[in-house]
Amino acid sequence: MVQENLKVVRDKIEAACSRSGRDYSDVTLISVSKTKPVELIMEAYNAGEREFGENKVQEIMEKYDKLPSDINWHLIGHLQRNKVKYIIDKVNMIHSVDSLRLAEEISKEAVKHGVHMDILLEVNVSEEESKFGFRCIELYDAVKEISNLPNVTIKGLMTIAPFVTNPEENREFFCDLRKLSVDIAEKNIDNVYMCELSMGMTGDYEVAIEEGATFVRVGTGIFGERNYKGE
Repeated sequence: MVQENLKVVRDKIEAACSRSGRDYSDVTLISVSKTKPVELIMEAYNAGEREFGENKVQEIMEKYDKLPSDINWHLIGHLQRNKVKYIIDKVNMIHSVDSLRLAEEISKEAVKHGVHMDILLEVNVSEEESKFGFRCIELYDAVKEISNLPNVTIKGLMTIAPFVTNPEENREFFCDLRKLSVDIAEKNIDNVYMCELSMGMTGDYEVAIEEGATFVRVGTGIFGERNYKGE
């Protein structure tokens, strides 16, 4: 099932790239494996996937040593400051940096562990009360502050668009995030590289790609519906 689903997703990514005049290699698929067992993740791994995303620190901790060491882990869910120390040397990128205090904690732990962490700043473009992330109006000041922190580099922006049945409804939010990225890039701030846009999930990743996504986070489309029993 996973292998077949991956082929469908990859074909859709390729088609979306073609429609928007982009190269397939411009987009990285992150297989979102939250709540999924090691066996299913290995199916995706054996089908060629190496980029995996988890929402919770605990799940990364449970799976990390049970899976191949060449997997690139992405922390894509809300991250509490007191849990940064557990994953600072295990993940390749943190997509969900939603406050200056979190960025400072990541920097502190990165220095302590002698590692460098690439981060994305999460932006609440749709301004939903239920979502984390910087407001658009406060993003530039946050970028300036975080750019001065040691052992972290801002590589771009991330957003979680609203849950909709028609993906076209989210196009404006993806477009707005891309514009924010362009605006910040033009400021030429040291230690800030607006080269990544993490946006788009199972229901809307094709639209996100058309609007410039470089990371798309697909879970259900690859692994099927999630099992939240026991959570």
